[in-house]
Amino acid sequence: MSLWLTHPLLLPSLIVGVTIVLWATSLLPEFITALLFFTAAMAARIAPPEAIFGGFASSAFWLVFSGFVLGVAIRKTGLADRAARSLSAKLTDSWMLMVASVVLLSYALAFVMPSNMGRIALLMPIVAAMAKRAGIADGSRAWFGLALAVGFGTFQLSATILPANVPNLVMSGAAEGSYGIHLNYVPYLLLHTPVLGILKGLILIGLICWLFPGSPKPPKDRAPSEPMGRDEKRLAWLLALVLGMWVTESWHGVGPAWTGLAASVIVMLPRVGFITGDEFSAGVNMRTCIYVAGILGLAIVVTQTGIGAAVGEALLRIMPLDADRPFTSFLALTGITTALNFIMTANGVPALYTTLAQSFSDATGFPLLSVIMIQVLGYSTPLLPYQASPIVVAMGLGKVPARAGMMLCLALAIATYLVLLPLDYLWFSVLGKV
Repeated sequence: MSLWLTHPLLLPSLIVGVTIVLWATSLLPEFITALLFFTAAMAARIAPPEAIFGGFASSAFWLVFSGFVLGVAIRKTGLADRAARSLSAKLTDSWMLMVASVVLLSYALAFVMPSNMGRIALLMPIVAAMAKRAGIADGSRAWFGLALAVGFGTFQLSATILPANVPNLVMSGAAEGSYGIHLNYVPYLLLHTPVLGILKGLILIGLICWLFPGSPKPPKDRAPSEPMGRDEKRLAWLLALVLGMWVTESWHGVGPAWTGLAASVIVMLPRVGFITGDEFSAGVNMRTCIYVAGILGLAIVVTQTGIGAAVGEALLRIMPLDADRPFTSFLALTGITTALNFIMTANGVPALYTTLAQSFSDATGFPLLSVIMIQVLGYSTPLLPYQASPIVVAMGLGKVPARAGMMLCLALAIATYLVLLPLDYLWFSVLGKV
């Protein structure tokens, strides 16, 4: 017993475990739990400050921040309402059509825009305005469904597009750095899109319509829109420039976070921008920003302290990996990813799992590339919202209660593991990957 009490991972594991439990149960507001994590981690010195507060240095944090700022500007200038006006005239005839349109738009945008946070920032004010025009009130179950459609459609479905989210990029970098394997866009798309893109999208639409029913009304005001004002035109040109920079990141090398941050500064400049200091204070949800920084910081701490590696090695020993039972091995590898998601969150899972992939390949007899690819189903299917920061951001922007997000997370995870996991295994088999 005394050995356990003196183990170097005991205190870090205790702090990380309590933080995860508080986030999972929502016993405290999420941002307060994040602040408690920062306090306890620094007081106990479980990791260097640059690791504990590493979330604030992450590009994901600044994408969240700039997304809030740009969202305020899009709403204030009337661009959101203009876009919603053009969409609502065609997409509000039925609730299923409305939900399906939002999910499809979230997914389609992932092909041209590389940032989950950026896509959410762009879509949320437009979807909010569209909902308002269709008679869906803020705070209603129907609105929660639409906000979650943006978050889940953006994060979960974009996992099928290689450069479209952070976990994919982490996995790609880890595979290249550890094994010299370069992942290609089209084979990756072919492997994951049929099951984790199309079928999962259909299940997501059905679950939202069932769990969050709504009755959109055709907009009463069908008069043609007025010409764009000066501020609308200026902001539209700025957003077009930002979108162009995001799409061409591979050419110029400037990350989406820093492009978004530059645009955020411009929209806040006196006499040049669009929003005042008071509007910034009212519109930018710092609670969610702190929460996201806490999630990212926790993932860094788990990696640097060795908690993640210890858990990964333990899972390797206890999971039923057997070359003679390929489906059981496929199920076990997905289970390992799901378990790691609880302590490392989606952004951190690929960094650890991929480094262990050769051991998993030896134990299962699967090709190394296939073992690396199997993790996508696991990290793209969070059981709780905190495991995927883009979903947290969408919930923050839409003021969605934790219970609603948790309910959809669990429902979609159950459907994924019962229905999509066997189909994913069959698709891997058809393509000769297992």
